[in-house]
Amino acid sequence: MDYGNLAKNILEKIGGEGNISFLTHCATRLRFNLNDDTKANVEALKKTKGVIGVVNSGGQFQVIIGSDVGNVYKEINKLGNFSEGMDKKEDNSKGPVVKVLDTIAGIFTPIIPAITGAGMIKCVLALLVSFKLIGTSSQTYYILNFMGDAAFYFLPFLLADSAAKKFKCNSYLAMTIAGVLLHPSFGALKAAGKSVSFLGLPVTLAGYSSSVIPIILGVWFMSFIEPIADKVSPKAVKFFTKPLLTIIVTAPVVLIVLGPLGTIMGDGIASGIAFLDTYASWLVPLIVGTFSPLLVMTGMHYGLIPIGINNLATAGFDTVVGPGMLGSNIAQGGAALAVALKTKNKELKQLASSSGITAVCGITEPAMYGVNLVLKKPLIAAMIGGGVSGLYLGLTGVARFVGGSPGLLALPGYIGTNGYSNIINASIGAAIAFGVAFLAAWILGFEEPIEEGEETKEEVVIKEKLVNKIKIASPINGDVVKLSEVKDETFASGIMGKGVAIIPKDGKIVSPINGTVQTIFKTKHAIGLVSDDGVEILIHIGLDTVQLNGEHFVAHIKDGDEVKVGDLLVEVNIEAVKEKGYDIVTPIIITNTDKYLDIISSEEESVNAGDTLLTIV
Repeated sequence: MDYGNLAKNILEKIGGEGNISFLTHCATRLRFNLNDDTKANVEALKKTKGVIGVVNSGGQFQVIIGSDVGNVYKEINKLGNFSEGMDKKEDNSKGPVVKVLDTIAGIFTPIIPAITGAGMIKCVLALLVSFKLIGTSSQTYYILNFMGDAAFYFLPFLLADSAAKKFKCNSYLAMTIAGVLLHPSFGALKAAGKSVSFLGLPVTLAGYSSSVIPIILGVWFMSFIEPIADKVSPKAVKFFTKPLLTIIVTAPVVLIVLGPLGTIMGDGIASGIAFLDTYASWLVPLIVGTFSPLLVMTGMHYGLIPIGINNLATAGFDTVVGPGMLGSNIAQGGAALAVALKTKNKELKQLASSSGITAVCGITEPAMYGVNLVLKKPLIAAMIGGGVSGLYLGLTGVARFVGGSPGLLALPGYIGTNGYSNIINASIGAAIAFGVAFLAAWILGFEEPIEEGEETKEEVVIKEKLVNKIKIASPINGDVVKLSEVKDETFASGIMGKGVAIIPKDGKIVSPINGTVQTIFKTKHAIGLVSDDGVEILIHIGLDTVQLNGEHFVAHIKDGDEVKVGDLLVEVNIEAVKEKGYDIVTPIIITNTDKYLDIISSEEESVNAGDTLLTIV
């Protein structure tokens, strides 16, 4: 794959560098905040080779690439220099829910590789211990263990950096605040167990390693303090006073107020999950397993990520996000692989095979957007498989003990300290997800895509029944030009339908068909006709001539009149229109093009009124 060319195409079709206010990426997607979403050519992006899909949800414009996303991201950074972050303008058109999801996504997406890598180290370690390749008392185990714990223990540092970028403040000052929370001296005060105060105000001695909410609240607060510190600092000493004021105000507030508040919120979430585990352990995994595809499509799944990370940080295990997503992801793979085995389309078979394998390993976007969502019924099958699996995982109380992308490769993360029942049930849940989704996709079936060059049964029937081709006469004497050469994107792009254009030699516009006048515009510059065969035709005399408000135009028909080929419709003073600066090229459009197999234009360079101009089949 030519990453540079793909990056160039994406940047161009997304509205250019100037339309991008923020850019990051996750495991499979480029995630943009755009200044104007309408400038992005979604359909063109979807058709770009190397792009699996396009989603605009959760406050982000997402271009799905797959596992090559990192390489494409690097090339886009080279073209637009986005890697250092940008001054993101506040988009007041977004609702509060979208803004919250956008913020969560912006904070947690950049740290996912670190969390996933650390989680997989813990999975490898669990396998090594289970197969007795190393012992828990060995130095190798000790080193691998703290390697796997590092990203989680120092999670406030990771979140401080990404939160600073999202809240548009200095990331190094944000990480300094994280350092205050994790400083060994603060840990020593906590270990001593004695009351501590700062300027007479009590300091809560909470543990902030692996915490999520306190540092996010702290950086959010700092984003208000830093501009104030910048404003009040004298220019001559601003280099010293701005960071001094920022830290000396933010750090105490975080230690005294926001840190404890964040801890209470985190513990509250953990208590809520514990309550659900006690009285309805099956409910949340069932909901997550069933509706994860819809959550991912809308960006709502980012609301689950902090909950999963918080559960691991506070309780040491997660019974909600991990198990539910495990069932959902593997079900996506099962449905896609069923498509791969059942389809006769070679391209779909290849895509479904590769994306299905990727999905059962934990990365679902290629399977979901490239296969299951496109074919619709396999997506329903995936949701059924994920729901059944989630129900089983919830009823058996399956928990994950490390983070990571939910899939088969993350199963070792379900090995607990109380025997093998948890990993066994997790494996059974994964098998249920795959089997149910595969079987459901096979039974529900899907509409087989048409190979290039093949015809649908409907097309064959139409061609067999086709006896007469519909002829459309030229309404004007003049020179024929292709519609794509007309200097008006509305006509040239074919949005209104297929057809042709004529540069008139005189001002008489006659009927090209036997039929009815559907409408004659008040400005007389455009006529809509319907032939006796049902062909709908638009004759548009000149470009932007609506602005003449009927001047130099004389109509000889009215709405509802019946006309024959050659009947005079409108007379126009061509020279007067040209003198006013208007282009007189006249498009003749078949506006119900979608009802026909093809619209064939005359190959003649010039035609007279009454000559065959278009042939409809």
